[in-house]
Amino acid sequence: MTRSHAIETVEQLEALFGQPGEASLKKEVPYLHPSYQALIAASPFAVLATIGPDGLDASPRGDPPGFVVVQDEKTLLLPERRGNNRIDSLRNIVADPRVALLFLIPGVGETLRVNGRARITVAPDVLARFEMEGKLPQCVIEVQVETVYFQCARAIQRSKLWAPVAADAKREVPTPGAILSALTDAAFDGTTYDRELPARQQSTLY
Repeated sequence: MTRSHAIETVEQLEALFGQPGEASLKKEVPYLHPSYQALIAASPFAVLATIGPDGLDASPRGDPPGFVVVQDEKTLLLPERRGNNRIDSLRNIVADPRVALLFLIPGVGETLRVNGRARITVAPDVLARFEMEGKLPQCVIEVQVETVYFQCARAIQRSKLWAPVAADAKREVPTPGAILSALTDAAFDGTTYDRELPARQQSTLY
């Protein structure tokens, strides 16, 4: 790419894309409008984006619909379930509270974007609100909301994300075990990992 083809200023971007439509501006508000609360209540999946000393991170979060609780129109509560203990997102929040959430709802084209600032709590009464199968989350992320708006459905429509997948569809991506084996020059037993993974995941969901 030559220098003349690089976009390096906001003015160049605005000349390339033009001005946003009225709806694109009207949909952004600094609080959780009841319509936006309804989307959050219906969502079983979100992507949490954070930033820290080592850069950016985006990681998935999921549970039954409504797993992210609307505490009030300016506050969200997100349980932190057990995982791989890398705690990349939590490390970032401790260093820099800025976060973003992207909510997805199966079968719905629109997504919801929330930006704000987060803190981590282990208050017993808060943890108790998120008990699942007799187990508490390890902590809860409290997000103070700054901006909220929905994203139009074009990305979901183009990707056909919610299109049905045939039961006999051929898997065209490597398995987790195959990836680990490849990354370690076969030093990792990927076959055993793949065989044991489904049972391990089910037994450690919470």
